Amino acid sequence: LDPSSFTWLPGDERTWVKRHVLGIQEGNKPLEDHARKLMAQEPILLTTAQRAIVTETINEHCRIREWTLHAVNPRTNHVHVVVSATIDPDKIMGQFKAWCTRRLNEATDHPPAHWWAEKGSKKWIYQPQHLEDVIRYVMEQQ
Repeated sequence: LDPSSFTWLPGDERTWVKRHVLGIQEGNKPLEDHARKLMAQEPILLTTAQRAIVTETINEHCRIREWTLHAVNPRTNHVHVVVSATIDPDKIMGQFKAWCTRRLNEATDHPPAHWWAEKGSKKWIYQPQHLEDVIRYVMEQQ
């Protein structure tokens, strides 16, 4: 498998989403090429075993922090987590990335320089029905 085919960069010809702009954006080859040049390393695809480590680590971290974990679904090229907590979502994501990195590095003979992209998407959920929809999406439609 070619890891670059699993990377979805700004400008991707398959369409993409731009932060703070409504709607789906059309492909933009120069923008995609620029985003690819900014990558610190080649994309990583998580194995089944690595995905299990991520799941276990996030479950354990939520238990320790007493956060409510609604859903976790590590994919080969990204991870979805739905969690309720009383701290800033950036801190939650940072803690997940840090602890998953530690556990993945412990289980890998030659870990990559970076397991995760620099940022990530965070969505606030205010309505119970929206929470149910997001959980269903993460668990069933990924």
